[in-house]
Amino acid sequence: MSSLRPETLAIHAGRRIDPTTGAIALPIHLSTTFERAPDGSYPHGYLYSRTDNPNREALETCLATLEGGTAAAAFASGSAATLAVLQALRPGDHVLAPQDAYAGTTTLLKTVLVPWGLVVSFVDMTDVAAVERSLQPNTRLVWLETPSNPMLKVTDIVKVAELAHSAGALCVVDNTWATPMLQRPFQLGADIIVHSTTKYLGGHSDVLGGAAIARADCEFFQRVRHIQKTGGGVAAPFDCWLVMRGIQTLPYRMRAHSENALKIAQWLNQHPQVEAVHYPGLAEHPGYAIAQRQMSQFGGMLSFQVKGGQAAAFTVAAAVQLFHRATSLGGVESLIEHRASIEGAGTLTPENLLRVSVGLEHPEDLIADLARALDG
Repeated sequence: MSSLRPETLAIHAGRRIDPTTGAIALPIHLSTTFERAPDGSYPHGYLYSRTDNPNREALETCLATLEGGTAAAAFASGSAATLAVLQALRPGDHVLAPQDAYAGTTTLLKTVLVPWGLVVSFVDMTDVAAVERSLQPNTRLVWLETPSNPMLKVTDIVKVAELAHSAGALCVVDNTWATPMLQRPFQLGADIIVHSTTKYLGGHSDVLGGAAIARADCEFFQRVRHIQKTGGGVAAPFDCWLVMRGIQTLPYRMRAHSENALKIAQWLNQHPQVEAVHYPGLAEHPGYAIAQRQMSQFGGMLSFQVKGGQAAAFTVAAAVQLFHRATSLGGVESLIEHRASIEGAGTLTPENLLRVSVGLEHPEDLIADLARALDG
């Protein structure tokens, strides 16, 4: 099946006709427990839904196939997937993490995993020399997020993965913003891929989930699976079903998200009230050349800085009508938020920055909405 194209894989990977009814759509298996045979064995392969479930198995197969990996573990949220990967390390291990990243990942590292025993250094992942200088003898994992949240910084996965491997460390890529439709981290040297399936994979702002996917089903990933099953932060059957349904349209949604975002970024880049636009599809973006090499399109996320500081940014966010003022991303509807106030104390995000998740509305309608807000 790996030779099939992404549009075909999105529809068929992990799915089969129900052998009992012939149903085309996947059944939802809500049972928490499964019957033993008289000899005490489990002939159908399932014991208890925390350890295994048909819907979760289907989603994990689908995700591994889409990313070109060998194994996957589905979790109740993206943060649960992140936590499991990092907990698979040992106290005293060193992690290199990006300075610009999803605030939830940074918070997990600083408030949960450092007290637990991890040693963490935060570095500008776009500076390959800085990454190399930051490697230590006990570095076991290098975490990448590209494009990054919320500044849309682009990391050269090939170069950083090579550095990680030279130090005996794993390279993990959070591929949530790009998805396997736009970026293929395993082909660029990554060892583990993490997703918040809440976002583009689910695609409709109605399901919470996460996943970790392994290029090779190694001992490290077996520890991730052990944490998943033993810790119990698993994705529920209906949530798995919803993500599987969303994935069927993922290739076409990502094209439209990317096309809309590029048009809006180009328009914002010319607006006199906009100080800066952060979108890797703009030729002047510092990571444009790298993004061209490692992405097929540039994604549906962008951020921009409004002239006039925080007050002006809040005024723009308050004036939009089509964009919803809400946290999250990857749904069919467009969202806008003042990111610094979401991240709170200690944020490195500029106070005049608005993060935008570009949805599937007509781009000219979205541009008109932003124009009204920016022009006052």
